[in-house]
Amino acid sequence: MDRIVIVGGGISGLSLAFALLEAEPSADIVIFESEKRAGGKIWTEKVNGFLCEGGVNGFLDNRPKTLELASKLSLNPLRSSEAARKRYIFSDGKLRLLPESPLSFLTSDLLSLYGRLRVVYEFFAPKGRLDDETLADFARRRLGKEAYEKLIDPMASGIYAGNPEALSLKSCFPKIFKLEEKYGSLIKGMIKLQREAKKSKSPHPPFTKGGQGGIKVGAGPGGALTSFYEGMGMMVASLKSSLKERLRAGSKVVSVERKNKGYAVHLSNGMVVEAEIVVIASPAYSAAEILKNLDRSLSSVLSEIQYPSVSVVCFGYRKERIVNKLDGFGFLIPHKERRKILGVLWDSSIFPGRAPDGYVLLRSMVGGARASGLAMQDDGRLMDLMAEELSHIMEIKTQPDFVKIYKHEKAIPQYNIGHDRKLKTIDDMLIKYENLYLTGNAYRGIGVNDCIENSYKLAGTIIRKEEI
Repeated sequence: MDRIVIVGGGISGLSLAFALLEAEPSADIVIFESEKRAGGKIWTEKVNGFLCEGGVNGFLDNRPKTLELASKLSLNPLRSSEAARKRYIFSDGKLRLLPESPLSFLTSDLLSLYGRLRVVYEFFAPKGRLDDETLADFARRRLGKEAYEKLIDPMASGIYAGNPEALSLKSCFPKIFKLEEKYGSLIKGMIKLQREAKKSKSPHPPFTKGGQGGIKVGAGPGGALTSFYEGMGMMVASLKSSLKERLRAGSKVVSVERKNKGYAVHLSNGMVVEAEIVVIASPAYSAAEILKNLDRSLSSVLSEIQYPSVSVVCFGYRKERIVNKLDGFGFLIPHKERRKILGVLWDSSIFPGRAPDGYVLLRSMVGGARASGLAMQDDGRLMDLMAEELSHIMEIKTQPDFVKIYKHEKAIPQYNIGHDRKLKTIDDMLIKYENLYLTGNAYRGIGVNDCIENSYKLAGTIIRKEEI
């Protein structure tokens, strides 16, 4: 098999290498990761007994590939607690429980009576005519302004740290886009899919409550948030152990050029590695820089994918100092509330082992597409900001006993309006570069499940081409 160079040691690059070796154990593969720490946005640390996730905090168990990979790595998945099914929205100055059923939705005080009736009207609302529209426009059109502001807006913040006025419905939530396209209504579509799931006795109804780092509302994907007892970093550590010396951390690729029938990969230390197959699994902004000399037009398109800044702030407290029972997953905050954080996850309530006995761990998100500058403040200001917000929202008046801050200057890729057309342009440009591939969460799904599924698909493509 030809030599394969993978640029980027995040979950996409690592799982791709594993999938290729699974199919062809003798494959000549090297993975270059610019940072000394592999794993990308999967970043787990245990400090003073607190287990902190600096980025990704889990995956949904409703798609098989991640669980299959975990099994192959001899990892035991850890499902989130029953309490984590309860999710809250901070609205009109207080935490309000997100309805868990149609009946509880009708009696909930989260939306006004008019707002609830407007959501029910979705059943009769006319079908949209645009090929792509923003999440905000879609939500207002189908569910009404109030449901958009109090439900859909915070969902976009929790998942993408994004601005729903810019995010593409089609690219961010393709299942919801297809529901309206096929059935003309989300409610009609969900009813029919639920009936089909009951007939097929599916273990995962298509649209139940779940969440990956955020709170899913309405037509969100089902499944339970899942991790591992020692955090998501266990998957990265196991992949690293499996890949052995093939993974070279602290090795930055600066450019790729054509050479003979393959490519020459240039590293920052002056080293040049030749390969017949090159996969760039790094973020889009990094891929843009690496490909600048090879194809400036392709580089330009890649650089258009935006990445806002996000900081994750972990606060640990003695349990008796917290008034709130922390009986749930946490809460998100609608933009209209004008708070300075996106939301807070009650990590020690979601999974066991996240805090020492007698303590709790809260994990907050700051920044995002609408307030990127807040994320990159110095640690002191971030701590003051968090303390002020938690005092107002959760009545926490005491200083934390533990603090850990993770800053991501370029955090989550934004699938803004027109993202699908951008992908088509990228695919067309890559046609002339045989055996050069792009993968990662900048393109077709930001979650761990998406990255691993896309890695296995790409591995299949590479193997099949090699066998021809």
